[in-house]
Amino acid sequence: MPAPEGTEIQEPPTAGAWGEWNPTEDSVRPVRGKHRVAKQRGGLARSSTVLGVGVIAAVGAGGIATAQDRPQVAISMPSLPDMPELPELLGGDASDAKARNADGGGAAAARTGIIPQQADRSADAGEVLRNRILQQAESQQDAAEAQIRAEAERAAQAAAAQEAKDKLEAARKEAEAAAAKAEEKAAQEAKAAEEAAKAKAEQERIAKLAGSYSLPTSAYTLTSHYGQAGSMWSSGHHTGLDFAAPTGTPAKAVGAGKITSAGWSGAYGYRIVLELEDGTEIWYCHLSSMSVTSGSVGAGDTIGRVGATGNVTGPHLHLEVRKGGSTMDPLAWLNSKGLNV
Repeated sequence: MPAPEGTEIQEPPTAGAWGEWNPTEDSVRPVRGKHRVAKQRGGLARSSTVLGVGVIAAVGAGGIATAQDRPQVAISMPSLPDMPELPELLGGDASDAKARNADGGGAAAARTGIIPQQADRSADAGEVLRNRILQQAESQQDAAEAQIRAEAERAAQAAAAQEAKDKLEAARKEAEAAAAKAEEKAAQEAKAAEEAAKAKAEQERIAKLAGSYSLPTSAYTLTSHYGQAGSMWSSGHHTGLDFAAPTGTPAKAVGAGKITSAGWSGAYGYRIVLELEDGTEIWYCHLSSMSVTSGSVGAGDTIGRVGATGNVTGPHLHLEVRKGGSTMDPLAWLNSKGLNV
């Protein structure tokens, strides 16, 4: 950039070490010529003093950029007046501007080189700049508030969607629980109906069998039960069911069948063996007499009389139930045939 008119730049010697530049009265020469006002650019008039400052800044910037490649340069500049503060330079508000114009506008112009018209334009430019800054701040504030509102709306929508999802899930679980409960209730009812049907069928079967089976004797008292332990029995436990009754009480066939054995049988005394149609054997022991010793008989037919023969302590009917050579509980078997003993 060429130096303004009236300003001189003194070239320093090229040799020597780089040192700090400190202008003195000897190194700074007085400005020659008249003070001129340069052509206005962008609304401001630049004086030779202002241009001198620009030259210094440019030279300084160039020196910093190429400090390692260029030789040392000594710069001299005239003494500059005190610069006004930024609010005074921009003109401040309208009242301050009028006061300055009334009180000392000419003095300020003399100090800064800015004519009153330029100061007014600077004040207007500062006001415009301030308004633009405020408008930008308001715009940014509005944008931030809009973003906050949008985020709040998105959060509310997400919360509503989550709440709807939770309600749907709760309804689904409730429906599944209700379906499971209903299914369990239906299963229980079906099971109860099935059990009732089985019980009814069993009752019908027992009632039907009751006409086909008969108690082995009457006017009796049960004394010794099946499986009862004691030294009175050779096996160590009782293998039948004892019906205590007076001697001569009729002993009856419990079901239809045939007599396969009748006679004396040691500790059993007089014994009759009745084989039923399904192969079950009924033993009548300790009889005082035998009415039927062979052939077929029907349920309720008298086949002998209660006595006290064999190994006994008193008159009674010892009844055994055998199937496949093994004994079973006569009481349970009679109950299964619909007979209440």
